[in-house]
Amino acid sequence: MIHVVATVELNPGTREAFLAEFNKLVPTVLAEVGCVSYTPTIDFEPAIPGQTAMGPDRVVVVEQWQSIENLAAHGAAPHMKAYRQAVKPYVRGMELRILQAA
Repeated sequence: MIHVVATVELNPGTREAFLAEFNKLVPTVLAEVGCVSYTPTIDFEPAIPGQTAMGPDRVVVVEQWQSIENLAAHGAAPHMKAYRQAVKPYVRGMELRILQAA
C-alpha cells in the first residue's frame, strides 16, 4: 500500500472552479485498478491551536493505492490527461509526496 499527498497550489480565487472539475473526476479514479481512496481536502474550520492553515488557494489530495504500478497507470490514464488540461487555468503548481507505511 502506498500513500500519496499532492498539494495543489491554485491561482487566487479559483478553488471552487478547481474543485468542481476535480470532483467530476473522482468516481472515475475510484474505479481504477488499485485505487483505495482519492479525496480532495481543504482547511478544517474552525482552526484549533497548533493548526497550520493552508489558506484558500491550496487543495491537498490524499490518496491510497495498492501499488506504485497502479499509481503510475493512474498518472498515464487518458482521463487524467483530460483533467490536467481542464484544470490548467487554475493550477500554479503542485507538490507530490509518495509515502509508505513506516
